[in-house]
Amino acid sequence: MPLWMSLLALASVSGQFATAPKPVISLQPPWTTAFQGESVLLTCNEFPINSPRETTWFYQNQGSQTSSTTPGNTRVVQETGKYQCQHNGSSLSGSVHLIFSSAALILQAPLSVFEGDTMVLRCLRRPGSALKTTTIYKNWEAQVPLRDGSDFRVHGAMLRDNGQYHCKADNESCCSVVSNTVEIQVQELFPHPQLTASPSQPTDGSPVNLTCETRLPPQRSDVQLQFCFFREGQALGSGCSSSPELQILAMRSEDTGSYWCQAQTVTLSVSKKSLRSYIHVRRAVPSVQIHTRPPQGSVFEGQELVLVCSVRGVPGPISVSWYRRSKVRVATEIALSRDAEFRIPTVKSSDAGKYYCEANSIPSTEVTIHMRVPVSHPVLTLSPPGSRATEGDVMTLRCEAQRGSLPILYRFFHEDALLKEIKATSWRKSSFRLPLTAEHSGSYYCTADNGLGPQHSAAVTLSVRVPVSHPVLTLSPPGAQAPEGDEMTLRCEAHRGSLPIQFRFFHEDALLKEIKATSWRESSFRLPLTAEHSGNYYCTADNGLGPQRSAAVTLSVIVPVSRPVLTLRAPGAQALVGDTVELHCEAQTGSPPILYRFYHNGVTLGSSSAPSGGGVSFNLSLTAEHSGNYSCEADNVLGAQRSEVMPLSVTVPASRPVLTLRAPGAQALVGDTVELHCKAQTGSPPILYRFYHDGVTLGNNSAPSGGGVSFNLSLTEEHSGNYSCEADNGVGTQRSEVVTLSITGLTGSRGGHVATGVTGVLLSLVGLAAVLLLFYYWLPGRAGGRPACDASSSSSHSDPQEPTYHNVPAWLEMQPVYSNVNPKGGDVVYSEVCHVQGRNKRAAAPTARLPEDKDSSVIYSQVKVYTPGSRSQLSASSAPHR
Repeated sequence: MPLWMSLLALASVSGQFATAPKPVISLQPPWTTAFQGESVLLTCNEFPINSPRETTWFYQNQGSQTSSTTPGNTRVVQETGKYQCQHNGSSLSGSVHLIFSSAALILQAPLSVFEGDTMVLRCLRRPGSALKTTTIYKNWEAQVPLRDGSDFRVHGAMLRDNGQYHCKADNESCCSVVSNTVEIQVQELFPHPQLTASPSQPTDGSPVNLTCETRLPPQRSDVQLQFCFFREGQALGSGCSSSPELQILAMRSEDTGSYWCQAQTVTLSVSKKSLRSYIHVRRAVPSVQIHTRPPQGSVFEGQELVLVCSVRGVPGPISVSWYRRSKVRVATEIALSRDAEFRIPTVKSSDAGKYYCEANSIPSTEVTIHMRVPVSHPVLTLSPPGSRATEGDVMTLRCEAQRGSLPILYRFFHEDALLKEIKATSWRKSSFRLPLTAEHSGSYYCTADNGLGPQHSAAVTLSVRVPVSHPVLTLSPPGAQAPEGDEMTLRCEAHRGSLPIQFRFFHEDALLKEIKATSWRESSFRLPLTAEHSGNYYCTADNGLGPQRSAAVTLSVIVPVSRPVLTLRAPGAQALVGDTVELHCEAQTGSPPILYRFYHNGVTLGSSSAPSGGGVSFNLSLTAEHSGNYSCEADNVLGAQRSEVMPLSVTVPASRPVLTLRAPGAQALVGDTVELHCKAQTGSPPILYRFYHDGVTLGNNSAPSGGGVSFNLSLTEEHSGNYSCEADNGVGTQRSEVVTLSITGLTGSRGGHVATGVTGVLLSLVGLAAVLLLFYYWLPGRAGGRPACDASSSSSHSDPQEPTYHNVPAWLEMQPVYSNVNPKGGDVVYSEVCHVQGRNKRAAAPTARLPEDKDSSVIYSQVKVYTPGSRSQLSASSAPHR
């Protein structure tokens, strides 16, 4: 490492420099030009030199700039451009321009040249080139030819060596090659020195310091300089030295004159003079002063006492005498300097008093020596006494030394930190008041010092009790809600307060837990949660200086819903179609809000929320389809619970039944068995059917699964009359229409002889029927249809031998009437009455039409004639019955 990178001495009196400069880049090898492919090591030097942990490098070429960071302070480069560096916190260095050339011939020069340096220029040919003799040029003037491998050197470079340098080499084949041009600027090694005198206008007999100030650049801090001082052309002192200062002990009036200095290198290669400075020595007024070491107010028994007599403006030789207590001479001597001394090796109390000195009969002023007593070990007391105090109290600290000369400087310390400093001039004690805080706990002592050295008191320990601050209660896990069964941690913490602290935890003013904390200002415990733990919580902290209470924290313990109970509330004992049934769902336990859902056969009917708990209802207007299983569900985000299934049977009232009479033949005869069939089209089973004859009950029968029932009746003559039936399923009774049954008195064979008179009447009727039949077939073209009868009376009846008697359904709006046309004849003819429903009603037979009748109801009779034995049918039309 070059010497100029060594540490500089930072002393202004040396004159070597002013302030630490910015970083400087050095090169190794030291040339600014190199062939391409070669590398240069850059070092970023900082003064004073240290070891930076990292260095930032800046590189600029053709207008673009980049930066990079390297550990340490070095970097290897191979690219042409300008380089700068910077350490952490330092300023930016000057730039260094490097050239990596591809030419056949280059001129290498150092980065910097200072006065007195040996400047070396190197002309290099690229290896393998055919160049021969090289010549160095300065400002385009040839200097000297160079032998192979030789350098061009300038010893003791001066400013006159500045200029542009290049070299040229001859090519064997044809021509010469010129290298790059290098600008050489020789820098000043150091500026002309400056001479300063202190004081600048001395008095006769006083000393003077002369300083020759200059500075070296950081790169040349290793250069040794010599300094020479001159007055009126005469060298002062013993000649030149490495010190930039020269002290003249006593200036005389005849020393007035012109002074200058010279700074030069040891090799004398560079030498520079300062400007001349005129120093005028003033004539002094005679002055004799006396002072003591130590100062007169700090003299202690056993010390050495020195009396110094300072003489100014008194021409020599000087005779100095010391006097004590009214001109008692204690010593006399011829002073060799302007400051004569008289020593008392061990001063005693008897040495106290007044002293003065005389120089050539000129007296000084007097000094009084007061003998001082060393201070004893002080005692520190605290008031009020005791080792414990409360924050906010005011404590008085008192430090007292039993003996010692005044003044005494008292200092009060807390854990080696200075609290207070008081100088006592009248009493050997001092005190001050201290408002206590928590930080004032610890060890206290005081010192007393009257100039001979401080004396320490014994330490006193004080414990400042701090009232506990308002604690803070936190719940973990945090939040205002927690599920039942979770475990909650309650933590109470006071940020301030002297230990130990008693922590208490409360729920709705009821004490839950009490814990004494001795190491930390906090305490906690775990609480398994139940529904009863909802509410407000707080904690208190007490360290004997009064309990403090935390703010309340509200916790809501969420209870999962219990299995709800579904209740079906109908207006009566049975649920009927059209009724409104109230479905009520309620969970006995569970935190609100609770969402209730209602289900019918697993399908959602609807939902409703209970924000405050309790149950909810759902109203359902019943239809027959609402029979089935019902359930409900309760959900409060902690899980849903389903109720038990409740079956509901919706009872449909029985409709008006239809009574049908079924006889074995076309006529109902005594002895026949007639089947009475009663059926309600709708109605919930079981249905109880009752049969009536002329209002008197014949019997009853039940249909457990619905449908109709039959009742068989063996006919007698008393069975003629009106029949009806009744359907009853417990929610009301419905009576059928009345069916009239006429019974003949014949028994046994139905083929007896027909009376002659009857035959005539019958033939008449047959004729009338034939006329009506012809009219019937003519009517469709005029009336557009024939009246329709029940299917049982149609000609397409499956069994013409078993006529059926029944009441017409309600939509016919007319009761059917059965009556025998000729009750006295041997062959009974029954007529079936049909009701015609207006002009546009279609009859069962598509071909026959009846004449239009203006009445709202027309009854036609269809006559069926059976011959004895064969029961052959004869059909005819009869006149309408009104």
